[in-house]
Amino acid sequence: MKPPKQSSQQSAAENPEPDFAQELEEIERSLLSLKERYAQVERDRLQKAQWQQHLQELQQNKYQTPEIKAELKHIQQQLQVLEINLESQLFSWGSLKRPFWQAVRFGGMGVIIGWILKSWAG
Repeated sequence: MKPPKQSSQQSAAENPEPDFAQELEEIERSLLSLKERYAQVERDRLQKAQWQQHLQELQQNKYQTPEIKAELKHIQQQLQVLEINLESQLFSWGSLKRPFWQAVRFGGMGVIIGWILKSWAG
């Protein structure tokens, strides 16, 4: 005996597995991206610590030749780049996109409801 045929709308509503699979894949991609960002942050922190240690060693040298001064300047620039990288990796548009649009949507709804209430009250 064959099971009765269902319409595609009924089967999609009763069988959420394709949506679940897509959501699961998206979560896995997000997790991999987060792991990559975390590894990059850890590498940058380690590099920053190494640069700072080298900078302190050079600054403690009493005889600063032009080469040492140039190296100090280079190290300070590298430290600034690492600081910017570390700060920029904490926030990205992708992580702020959803909360931003929710705030816009609900804020807009609040303004509209406020206008309706004001016109109704007054």
